[in-house]
Amino acid sequence: MIENILYASITIVIGLVIAAIAYGILWWLKKKAEQTTTHLDEIVLNAVSTPLLIWIVLLSVYIALTQYGLVPETLGSYSTSQIINAVFILLAAWAVSAFLTNLIRTYGTLIAERTEADLDRIIQILLHIVKYVTWFVVFLILLHIFEIDITAFLAAAGIAGIAVALAAQDIIGNFFAGIVIATDKPFRLGDRVRIDTFFGDVISLGARSTRIRTMDSQIVTIPNTKVTSNVVTNYSMPDTTLKVRIAFSVAYGTDMDRVTEILLSIARDAVEKTPWVISEPAPEVFLREFGESALNGQLTLWINDFSFQWETEDWINREILRRFGKEGIEMPFRQIDIRVRETTGEQGIPRK
Repeated sequence: MIENILYASITIVIGLVIAAIAYGILWWLKKKAEQTTTHLDEIVLNAVSTPLLIWIVLLSVYIALTQYGLVPETLGSYSTSQIINAVFILLAAWAVSAFLTNLIRTYGTLIAERTEADLDRIIQILLHIVKYVTWFVVFLILLHIFEIDITAFLAAAGIAGIAVALAAQDIIGNFFAGIVIATDKPFRLGDRVRIDTFFGDVISLGARSTRIRTMDSQIVTIPNTKVTSNVVTNYSMPDTTLKVRIAFSVAYGTDMDRVTEILLSIARDAVEKTPWVISEPAPEVFLREFGESALNGQLTLWINDFSFQWETEDWINREILRRFGKEGIEMPFRQIDIRVRETTGEQGIPRK
């Protein structure tokens, strides 16, 4: 008996020495991981280091106790192997839970910083989901190890899962749509966008919805599923420049070459006198169509900030009105001429 105790003690000491060596190796690996650009290696090392050391020590204790007959084969109604297996499964679950938690928190924070999205709530929800799912699976495995029937638990979990999914399908749909928006990055905070019929600046990227401030300073809350299922036009990407189109009409018979000269002169004045109209790309004038009562064309120019679109249109249109009036260029409006013809009846009485 004394000999067995001696061998068991030596086994435990060897386990402690191996754990110390493993600690040193893990410490060296962590230092190396800090020098890499990826965070995955740090996450893995932080997740497995403590459980691994405990596992090494417990393994040495397990060998010492079981191989040298120091513990009975059964403890109460359960075997020693069942209890030991349960302990190792708890350690493995600890490592898995720590790994997934660090992975979600680290990369969730990185995504939030790059997209300027408010992902705190999404990250917290994912952390809770991972924690509960991981330990629920461990609970079922432990029941199986101790030979407890888990059929009822699986049935109850399935029914509860279906009920929750049906009751919260909109919330879940918006939640995952929020993740898609955060990773796909169709827009950022402050971008001017058009989503469906809504036009404005993005002021919030949430787990359930996206908020924009319209041009009338109204806050519109759009569910994330609606964002991902509609065409999104982003006026701020790849930069803030915007092409402005100014429509004009002149009467038939007008010298279009002269009209082009005037419009390009107005565009050059806008470059010099306003801070937002730019010279490159150069302004252009196009004759677009022959209308019912006018020649219809378009002046195109570029501005350096999309938020000055209306100011640009106002400035250009006022100049067109002033210069066309000064040059005597007619801007016709739509008109309809109605002619009434009188006819004479058999008795020479005019018919109306």
